[in-house]
Amino acid sequence: VLITVVTTIFSQDTLNVKRLKTVIVSEVAVYSGTMVGLSQLWYKEQSTGSFHFFNDNEEWLYMDKIGHSMTSYYIGKVGYEALNWSGVSPKKSVWFGGTLGFAFLSTVEIFDGFSNGYGFSTGDMFANAFGSGLFIGQQLGWNEQRILLKYSFYPTDYASKRPNLLGENLLQQTLKDYNGQTYWLSVNVASFLNDDSKFPKWLNVAIGYGADGMLGGRNNTFISNNQYFDYSNIKRQKQFYLSLDVDL
Repeated sequence: VLITVVTTIFSQDTLNVKRLKTVIVSEVAVYSGTMVGLSQLWYKEQSTGSFHFFNDNEEWLYMDKIGHSMTSYYIGKVGYEALNWSGVSPKKSVWFGGTLGFAFLSTVEIFDGFSNGYGFSTGDMFANAFGSGLFIGQQLGWNEQRILLKYSFYPTDYASKRPNLLGENLLQQTLKDYNGQTYWLSVNVASFLNDDSKFPKWLNVAIGYGADGMLGGRNNTFISNNQYFDYSNIKRQKQFYLSLDVDL
C-alpha cells in the first residue's frame, strides 16, 4: 500500500518504479533498525512515562543542538539523492527527500518526550528544522551544496569519569561524549567565484565549533551509584576553530 501511494505521488515519465521501490523498502528497513538500535544504545537505561516537554537549550554548551542540525542535514541529503536516483523530479526530490531528516528526528524527539530521563525539546526541533532548511535552501537556490556541515571526533578522558552518560565504549562516545566532537561549516570558496577563477575547487575553508570540560548537561557535579562526584574545578568552555579543508 505504501509503495502504491508513493509511486502515485511521484508519477511521471522519468520515474523508475523499480528503483523507487528499492528506496522505499531500504528506508523502512534502515528506519526500523535505527529505532531498535537507539532503544538499546540510548534509551536502555531510561524509564518511560507520560509525554512531557523539557527545556534543554542551556545544556552541553549547544553541542547537542548542532548535532541535531547536522544529522537532519545529512539524512535530508541522502533522502534527496535517493529520490533523484529514482527519477523523481528535482523539486519533489528536494522537498520530500530534504525533509526526511526532520521527519526522522521528530520521531526521536517523541521518544524523548516519553522518556523520564529526557523530554520533548522545542530547541531540538528548531535545530532539526535548521539542518533541513540549510540543505533545502541551498539546493533550491544554487542546485548544489556550497556550504557543508561536517563532523569530527576524538576520544577524551572525560568519558571514563562518567561512562554511563558519556559512553562506555568508542561507539557510544561518538554519540554521547560532546567533549570529543567538533562540528564544521565547510565553505567551498570556488563555487562563489567566477568560472575562470583559479582557486582550487577541492579546497574549502571551514569554521568549527566544539566544547570541552563537560561532565553533565549544565554543571560538573553529579551522583553515580549513590556516590557524589564534584568536578566543578574543570572549566567548561566553548571552542572555535578555523581551518582549511581538503574536500575530496
